[in-house]
Amino acid sequence: MCGRYASTKAPTDLADEFRAVDATDEGADRADYNVAPTKNITVVVERHPRDSDGEADPAVTERTLRTVRWGLVPFWSKDPSSGARMVNSRSETAGEKPAFRRALSSRRCLFPADGWYEWQRRDAVPDSASGDGKKGKAAKTVKQPYFTHYADGSSLAMAGIWEYWKPKDDPELSEQYPDGLVTASVLTTEAVGPLSQVHDRMPLVLPPSAWEAWLDPDRDAKDDSVSALLVPPSPELVATFEIRPVSSQVNSVRNNGPELLERIPDEEVREPIQLDLLS
Repeated sequence: MCGRYASTKAPTDLADEFRAVDATDEGADRADYNVAPTKNITVVVERHPRDSDGEADPAVTERTLRTVRWGLVPFWSKDPSSGARMVNSRSETAGEKPAFRRALSSRRCLFPADGWYEWQRRDAVPDSASGDGKKGKAAKTVKQPYFTHYADGSSLAMAGIWEYWKPKDDPELSEQYPDGLVTASVLTTEAVGPLSQVHDRMPLVLPPSAWEAWLDPDRDAKDDSVSALLVPPSPELVATFEIRPVSSQVNSVRNNGPELLERIPDEEVREPIQLDLLS
């Protein structure tokens, strides 16, 4: 899964990197080292521009950076509260789920990120063990956070889907969301190679060569060029990642600074694991 990530680059820099136009607004969080669900985030989308009458020009597409909220709210929801539970969608089944099917078909996006956090869980040694027949204390679950990113510092592009929601027959919500709400979800896939030692799931990371097909609003999810992307990343792509253990400070959304990305000393790593990418 992907429940936290870092996105610290300025929109102008992301626009250059993703060959897009910056159309973000002041609602987007800047230099966020601890992006959490329900925050305003920046995504990359590609759409047909519309004229003053709302008609789309099918001959032209525009790739832009947009501000949305993390946590997809299905268009048929009565209220936006469901978004907090839909920050992720499984790439294997998104096309079958009512909440994600329409978005996957024609509303795909990219989540630019410095990298993502994941927590490796395992049972620690019990606090005490008794050799005299007495029952020892139960083992505690240890959660060690790791940060995964491209070793060369370029931005990750996590595959996502977005949706537009507008309140219906609710004056209070209509007043709160007069222009509706645009939300998004990160697609996840089976973890590959050393990443599987941290967690069995990971974000669906797409290389630059896949961006055009993924963002194309005219390609349905059943198009071979799109469906072929809904698979775990190649070992070659994963080999360009770096994984490092980081401080448990990231556990709290109140903590938000560059120190969250720093590698912690080996002696501070809880239940260390052996990862080839940790070299």
